[in-house]
Amino acid sequence: MSTEGSAVDTLTIEEAAAELERLAKEIAHHDALYHGKDQPEISDADYDALKRRNDAIEARFPELIREDSPSRHVGAAPSVTFAPVVHARPMLSLDNTFSQEDVQDFVAGVYRFLGRLPDQSIPFTAEPKIDGLSMSIRYENGILVTAATRGDGTTGENVTANIRTIAEIPNKLPKGVPAVVEIRGEVYMAKSDFLALNRQMEAEGKQTYVNPRNTAAGSLRQLDAKVTASRKLKFFAYAWGEMSEMPADTQFAMVQTFKEWGFPVNPLMKRLNSVADILAHYDEIGLERPDLDYDIDGVVYKVDSLELQGRLGFRSRSPRWATAHKFPAEQAFTEVEKIEIQVGRTGALTPVARLKPITVGGVVVTNATLHNEDYIKGIGNSGERIRPEEHDIREGDTVIVQRAGDVIPQILDVVMEKRPEAARPYEFPKTCPVCGSHAVREVNEKTGKMDSVRRCTGGFICRAQATEHLKHFVSRNAFDIEGLGAKQIDFFFENEDPSLQIRTAPEIFTLEKRQQQSLTKLENIDGFGKVSVGKLYAAINERRSIALHRFIYALGIRHVGETTAKLLARSYGTYEAFSTAMKEAAPLSGDAWSDLNAIEGIGEVVARAMVEFYKEPRNVEVIGRLLDEVTPEEAEQPVTSGSPVAGKTVVFTGSLEKFTRDEAKARAESLGAKVAGSVSKKTDIVVAGPGAGSKLDKARELGVQTMDEDEWLALIGG
Repeated sequence: MSTEGSAVDTLTIEEAAAELERLAKEIAHHDALYHGKDQPEISDADYDALKRRNDAIEARFPELIREDSPSRHVGAAPSVTFAPVVHARPMLSLDNTFSQEDVQDFVAGVYRFLGRLPDQSIPFTAEPKIDGLSMSIRYENGILVTAATRGDGTTGENVTANIRTIAEIPNKLPKGVPAVVEIRGEVYMAKSDFLALNRQMEAEGKQTYVNPRNTAAGSLRQLDAKVTASRKLKFFAYAWGEMSEMPADTQFAMVQTFKEWGFPVNPLMKRLNSVADILAHYDEIGLERPDLDYDIDGVVYKVDSLELQGRLGFRSRSPRWATAHKFPAEQAFTEVEKIEIQVGRTGALTPVARLKPITVGGVVVTNATLHNEDYIKGIGNSGERIRPEEHDIREGDTVIVQRAGDVIPQILDVVMEKRPEAARPYEFPKTCPVCGSHAVREVNEKTGKMDSVRRCTGGFICRAQATEHLKHFVSRNAFDIEGLGAKQIDFFFENEDPSLQIRTAPEIFTLEKRQQQSLTKLENIDGFGKVSVGKLYAAINERRSIALHRFIYALGIRHVGETTAKLLARSYGTYEAFSTAMKEAAPLSGDAWSDLNAIEGIGEVVARAMVEFYKEPRNVEVIGRLLDEVTPEEAEQPVTSGSPVAGKTVVFTGSLEKFTRDEAKARAESLGAKVAGSVSKKTDIVVAGPGAGSKLDKARELGVQTMDEDEWLALIGG
């Protein structure tokens, strides 16, 4: 007998259990129709009535709450913290393209890498680039088990409880799906929901939000999942991570499979062959952009064939088979109120325009970078004129401001008709505004060209450089010390008490010991406290052992970013080997210098900067004290069990016929080999095609193993 109309307080426990089972199935059915197929069978009011009925029964019979209960799906219990989740496959970012020429180069590069003529035989997919938060959702045996943000691409935040509150994301997949499924896509907030939320916040007298993307990201990182549930977040699926088996062999078919499994996918996705068709679709999406209920900032192109994606492989941070074609930056007019100079950790004097506040792309902009003194005058990095000579940027000028995505806004041009009579050309300082040291533009010894950036010569006597270096050292991708942000760094740097002073990186790790011996206690100072100080010490001590690439990046060597630091860590393996090599390369000649320049991705400019860094006694002294406190870990090598070339250094030379040079390098690196650009004593294998010359001769001279393409393919298994 049905109990649908019965009062909740008259239900027996058996009747309640049966009705909760029915309600769970019925509500799940309507969720799938509404969010998965956009074909609701009942009104919102009727749907809400089902939910209220379910909640009322659960309130009376809490012992009967089911694992698949709608209440669990909408409002999960608060999380204590966001635990780290290591992605089974890295979540990489995409390279960006900004013009038709860039897109043509991308497509041509795909054909060139694969050694094929550009005959329009390779299909590409094209879909809107959603401006949201990247998410990876893992299912095991059809059940949602983990959801994680992109994080740094390798490790993300566990936001499983919050993801369960998004109605568009199924908790359970249909029968017959692979045992392990990782769906990747974008969590976003619809424009209409964002505007409604801001109207609500305004009515309640609360601060409104800046844009849908940041609001979605903040909503997803709420400790209380019920707050996330109230924000009406949505999801588009467009990619995947680990899959125990592949249900399709093309990008387009994979996405259509996700749709069949109940995930929302973007209806504007198309499969196209020619560059002309790709660009035409880009224009169509651009015209639709204002009318879409979600923010997009471009169109993503991907090689459709998964087999070709595998052959194309990856660069250090992005796949070769995909790119994001960004829309033109959004622009607005405003006034330059003042030009100020900021000094960075490498001594660069960077001019910044303080602007009369203006909204550009939904964000209030108050500052814009002016890059360097030449840019202010309208001159580009190569000496070319980027604006008419009289269009220099002055305080008081009305200017065109451009903003693209999260890029710092920049000034494109000056509205000359509105220039005030009193406006005068900006005089760029010749001395550091922080320490008063000379500020100079260095000349490249090799090219004779003057650097576009003027730099303070004060080094670590310059407060700005020293503090910026410390802020870089503790930043997220370096030592990542929680509780030691910019404000705290400034406090410790300026402090005259020896027990509280931090002016070099090693002093971070001696702070606790110095405090134990001091009468002046940090916990008694305004802005701190016993609990926060304890957490700070714990965060510092957690970083006494650190990944080698993070350690190298944290040193703040000019031109050495995260990607370069990872290349160096993988190439040298240990910090001892790395530092020894940098010192031995000091003459800019010999084996160590050759080995450094042979690393794929390290050019002479970067190599010279590293050698110069290690030639400075103060740098070596600071690193020595730092190594008394912390231990850089041995670099983790790629998992390549069974690979016959793992850990070996390989050089390709001559005209390769079986594969393109790019494809050869990508395959070797995927097997754990290090690909070098020149032959040295550390080279293990030289693969020589027809026409091989000096590199092959040097390999024979050094007794390095040489082989032709067929022998190489036989070695690595084809």
